[in-house]
Amino acid sequence: MGTRWNGSAQAEDDPFGRNEDVAKIEITVLSVAFVVAVAGNVSVFLAMHKSRRKPSRMHLFMKHLSLADLVVAFFQVLPQLCWEITFRFYGPDFLCRIVKHLQVLGMFASTYMMVMMTLDRYIAICHPLQTLHQPTQRAYTMIVSTWVCSLVLSTPQYFIFSLSEVRPGSAVYDCWGHFIQPWGVRAYITWITTGIFLVPVLVLVLCYGFICHTIWRNLKCKTWKGNKAAGAVDGKSWVSSVSTISRAKLRTVKMTFVIVLAYVVCWAPFFTVQMWSVWDANFSWDDSENTVVTLSALLASLNSCCNPWIYMIFSGHSHADLVNCLPCCCGLRGKLGQQDSDSSIRRTTLLSRLQGPRLSDPAPAASRKGHAIPSAS
Repeated sequence: MGTRWNGSAQAEDDPFGRNEDVAKIEITVLSVAFVVAVAGNVSVFLAMHKSRRKPSRMHLFMKHLSLADLVVAFFQVLPQLCWEITFRFYGPDFLCRIVKHLQVLGMFASTYMMVMMTLDRYIAICHPLQTLHQPTQRAYTMIVSTWVCSLVLSTPQYFIFSLSEVRPGSAVYDCWGHFIQPWGVRAYITWITTGIFLVPVLVLVLCYGFICHTIWRNLKCKTWKGNKAAGAVDGKSWVSSVSTISRAKLRTVKMTFVIVLAYVVCWAPFFTVQMWSVWDANFSWDDSENTVVTLSALLASLNSCCNPWIYMIFSGHSHADLVNCLPCCCGLRGKLGQQDSDSSIRRTTLLSRLQGPRLSDPAPAASRKGHAIPSAS
């Protein structure tokens, strides 16, 4: 984790000791986070991989987001857990460099995959006509570019970190970074914070701003449908530019918004403390004693646990798909399948009632031009 990014920037007064009580708390939290993250993301990954339903773009993004979170769990949370147990890094130099590279690779991949999901929702809501032109191919392009970009941006870790003595002549080694003094560590933390947090959050805010504006215009357009004169003058342009937004699209927008909110809540304290540690000359950095540093790092490690459970909450059929891929749950398949079928019938009946002709309408809704509800993307 980032609590060791700038460990070599400031020498510890006692590099051979630590607070064992704090270490026990860290080991407990990291252990729980690792188990929950692996269980949740493996479940979602298997459910979508074994699903017999035609995969949508959101399924592709969630599948790769689960894969990115598994990279975070196995190559960031797990190494940090082992590191807390042993206190020092026991391994060769090449393993130190690989671990530090994979730690940041998972952070970049998870963050940028979430950004791509939001961009896909922005295109689906704000530019629905573009979803008609090879949307699956575009989704694959966005996913591949995310992994390639994450791999490239995390490559400098190989040149920054190495197995080094914690103090010259101490014969005690740890996996630490080496920076050009006095500005090297400040530039590194600022670059990581900007690339993984500030820029993605800015893109996410802009996308959701446009999405909310489009939904507001859509609702406003609906309120004007009863006025025939206004509809003749303005309604045509509104309807032609803003399609009626389906409930499935709105549900995926809500899901991605909750995922983004969980990301901000988990990572904002961590990056705030990191920036504070390098830009405030009076900051006292101590891995073992500084409660703020410890709590922010532990909160950040919980983010990889949140995404799969958020997806399961918003996806009605994920539980049935998960049961179908587990051989030990054969008895539940028929029951869940019947419940899923019954819920689909209820949703279809409800939609038919909502979309049917009303007495106040001059003509049935299906016969009016420009009011057809598009299929969910």
